[in-house]
Amino acid sequence: MPEPSPTDATLVDHLLAAAVERPDDDAWVFDLPEHGVERWTYARVAEVSAGIAETLRRRGVAAGHRVGLMLGNSPWMPAAWLALQRLGAAAVPLNVRYRAADAAHVLADAEARLVLAGAEHADLLREAGAADVLDPAEIPAEVLAEAARAWEQPATDPDAVVNVQYTSGTTGRPKGCVLTHRYWTTLGASMLTGFPRLTADDVLLTAQPFHYVDPQWNVVAALMARARLVALDGFHPSSFWAKVREHEVTYFYCLASMPTLLLRMPADPADRTHRVRAVQCSAIPPALHAELEERWGVGWYEAFGMTETGADLRVEADEHDELVGTGCLGRPAAHREARLDEQGQLLLRGPGMMTGYLGLPSPFDADGWFPTGDLARQDAAGRFYLSGRLKDMIRRSGENVAAVEVEETLLAHPGVRLAAVVGVPDDLRGEEVCAFVVAPGVAPTELRAWCAERLAPFKVPRWWVPREDLPLTASQRVEKGLLRAGDLAGVVAREAVEVTA
Repeated sequence: MPEPSPTDATLVDHLLAAAVERPDDDAWVFDLPEHGVERWTYARVAEVSAGIAETLRRRGVAAGHRVGLMLGNSPWMPAAWLALQRLGAAAVPLNVRYRAADAAHVLADAEARLVLAGAEHADLLREAGAADVLDPAEIPAEVLAEAARAWEQPATDPDAVVNVQYTSGTTGRPKGCVLTHRYWTTLGASMLTGFPRLTADDVLLTAQPFHYVDPQWNVVAALMARARLVALDGFHPSSFWAKVREHEVTYFYCLASMPTLLLRMPADPADRTHRVRAVQCSAIPPALHAELEERWGVGWYEAFGMTETGADLRVEADEHDELVGTGCLGRPAAHREARLDEQGQLLLRGPGMMTGYLGLPSPFDADGWFPTGDLARQDAAGRFYLSGRLKDMIRRSGENVAAVEVEETLLAHPGVRLAAVVGVPDDLRGEEVCAFVVAPGVAPTELRAWCAERLAPFKVPRWWVPREDLPLTASQRVEKGLLRAGDLAGVVAREAVEVTA
């Protein structure tokens, strides 16, 4: 009889198997400034998650219920996430930077019965309407141990909902993506059978907030590979590679501004002294790709995915060398189909996607294709390249300007740390190109000249808004919704520098 597919098992099945196979091996290593290094074995993860599950069951939480999580980066966050899976309940991760209004929207939309949260968030959550708030880290150890002994694991369903995962809301109000066990196991299995082909010898690292989807899939991939996951309290460019070396990391994923910020750090004689065998990254700045590989002596591989769709496109090892600096996303993963519609929008189809947005009409068409909102093109070999966002195009005097193209050009300037390009109303041209930039000591005239050498004239920003910082989402992307909110024209009038030549 053939072995069952990893995606026919649940994450609970994988956890229980790992706890039997490798009980004393480190599953998680959390390196947190306030607590030092905390190690949890696979056996402890299984025991604590069972104890939390039993504690919640006694409080009335049952299969099909939704429970908020606002725990920050600590082992209690993934332990609580796994505990809810053991109950058959769904987790609703909340951004730890939320204020009462943000949290109230998510809690009401998800109809969350209870929130597992740190004490520092309790007052905010009650203000947001949470009826019950529990800090799992405050459950006495003896109570947790007794609950774990009393726990009886019910059968779990691969199609049961694991998360209602809210999008970061960069272009609108956050929506709840409904994610099942099969979403996570499809993603995790693809990282074992496809690039980077994780094994039990690997050490993964994540440095993003755990309410975001990436640390969660790191938990899944490490669990399914029986590997070790190292988690930091956040992304700190100045100390990131030192942590990579300290924990003997072999693989990590990053995205958005992370590679640019890492390159802005002073060179270190130890830069190439590490065990990393591969880095996967979304939106590697093409102009910086070769520099990233030269500095750290390891391949950086482009990967594309979304909260809605999981793992979709990736560059594999056999095509890496010819694609450095091209911005190529690679080809669809083995479980994914991809094509372009008549607008050039990237469409995705296949197993392991969300089942839909909570309480909203299905975004999938009758044939199961999901519209990503990303514009793309294909080369003659069938590989994909992003060319912009449907909702992030600037229409200037009849010409379309892709904000991402201008942003990538700006980020290639050695003095630019962050950049965000938006359209602002213009009586003559319809819209004009405006760049928000974090570039200490660099004049807008220099940046305009840099762009003018590399872009068509209609793409060069006319308005420049220098900032000391820009708002970022949990995934380290600039939160353009906040830049566009309110009186954008007034911001330009008050803060922008006009440079036309």
